Amino acid sequence: MICCQSSQNSCFSRLDPRFKLISLFILAFSFSFVSEPKLLPAMLVLTMAAFCLSGLPGSYILKRLKIPSIIVLALVFTLPVISGETPVASLGFLTITLEGLAASALVAVRFLCIITLALIILGTTPVQTCVRAFQALRLPWIMADMALLVIRYIEVIGSDYRRMRTSMVLRGFSGQRTGIKTLKTMSWLIGSLVVRGVERSDRIYRAMRVRGYGNLSPGSHGFKATKLDILIFSAVIMLAALLVGLELHLGS
Repeated sequence: MICCQSSQNSCFSRLDPRFKLISLFILAFSFSFVSEPKLLPAMLVLTMAAFCLSGLPGSYILKRLKIPSIIVLALVFTLPVISGETPVASLGFLTITLEGLAASALVAVRFLCIITLALIILGTTPVQTCVRAFQALRLPWIMADMALLVIRYIEVIGSDYRRMRTSMVLRGFSGQRTGIKTLKTMSWLIGSLVVRGVERSDRIYRAMRVRGYGNLSPGSHGFKATKLDILIFSAVIMLAALLVGLELHLGS
């Protein structure tokens, strides 16, 4: 997942990546702390405000919410009929409960808000800049380097897969029928990709060690915070603290 081009001129994309990452993570963690349905509208308002400031198109968020939503939808549709004791409606042998609806809404809204914040981070900040920001925040250098290598070689593995799949199709493999032969062929394909990946990673590691990998101190990150960064960071901390405080007050 890479930075969205349409968000490069937004005020959100011009913020210091360090403060932006910390701010959105604080906001996401405060969302995960919420368990009172009364605070769900406030979470939605804060998420919509962050989305509007990001300058991202709605299609960018909706397109990337499809696959994660499939997992959560099963839980959202199941909770109203398997939890709670106060019946609201009956659909044949299924009874929808008030507590189940509240739990379902809580799961759905928290998921939507937290995933949207994560997409805003990735959509307004290039991945390489995110890794540099984590390095500036004292992320261990080995983790940052591994993250960059994973991002780089996901594309390489995808290219190898497409090339090998094309070669298989040219040799008569269709892959449209499910059977032992198709599973065996796909297993060989996946196994070949794994072996190639291991061999490639070993060559890369040896080449990096020869060039002094691990012996150099990290350079300057080049980030500089402005008054706007500090102002937004302070506002996010206050909003997150207010949200947690309201949660503790309503839950007591």
